[in-house]
Amino acid sequence: MDNQTFKYTVLLMEGLKIAPQSNHLAFIFLLIAYIFITVFNIGILVQILADKSLHDPMYILFCHLPINDVMGANILIPRLLKDILTDPTERYITYVECVSQAFLNHFHGTTSHTILMIMTFDRYVAICNPLRYSSIMTSKMMVILSVGAWCVPLVFVAILLSLSIRLSHCRFVIQNHMCDNPSVFKLSCESVVINNVYGLTFTVVLLTSSMGSVFITYFRIAMICIKSKNKATNSKAIKTCSTHLTIYLIMLISGLIPIILHRFSENPEGRKVAAILFYVIPSSMNPIIYGLQAKEIRQKVVKLCTKK
Repeated sequence: MDNQTFKYTVLLMEGLKIAPQSNHLAFIFLLIAYIFITVFNIGILVQILADKSLHDPMYILFCHLPINDVMGANILIPRLLKDILTDPTERYITYVECVSQAFLNHFHGTTSHTILMIMTFDRYVAICNPLRYSSIMTSKMMVILSVGAWCVPLVFVAILLSLSIRLSHCRFVIQNHMCDNPSVFKLSCESVVINNVYGLTFTVVLLTSSMGSVFITYFRIAMICIKSKNKATNSKAIKTCSTHLTIYLIMLISGLIPIILHRFSENPEGRKVAAILFYVIPSSMNPIIYGLQAKEIRQKVVKLCTKK
């Protein structure tokens, strides 16, 4: 059979190259991270949804973040835990599972940006148009922003993966610790120019839109704070925005490092670790930063713990 038209149904995952004596240490670290991410994100999500006093647009929009963080952790970490305890020659994954994981990986990464973008819009309206905030951030607007944050990535990532699954295979080894779009189209010996062009365009458009909207928004907020003489209002604005900006920078830096390292093949294991940290660090820090900085959430959590 011609290799150019053959499609393997079962693939071999290269996985992480960990020294045998470090396997259990890596397993314990990832397991603790997985439990921490799941418990804290679901905890803060339940707290916001259960308390009607927290049903403000700012907190409702934030709810999308813990949902996405839990989804991201479940996409990657359980599979990694399994592979760490599996012999490298037996780390098999079906083609369908690989494509599904690749789709969810890119979907998670893209929604991390779009969710923070709609949160940026909320902060812009709250600080730059406080008198019109209630009329702008209506239930209808909340639905539009929420649907956009999830559906726009869904469409673009679907196109991204559809360009890869159309290709035939001549290889069956995934040279990575997880399935992503490059891992899928690198299985083929056909031309992948279209895949590279669309993938690069997709990344550039996403990062430009994300960074541009955040920069422009915070620049305008800074200008308003400078012009305003109300110290109390400025202090509240800075505190609220610093929380969102901190979360955004953590996510952005964690995401850019593996993208940069991907261009340098000299250290593939460092790139793999950096990619894992993108799923661990932001998802672990988001509920802590937001929970500690948001006065209303912090008070509710303290009150609940004291009562118990």
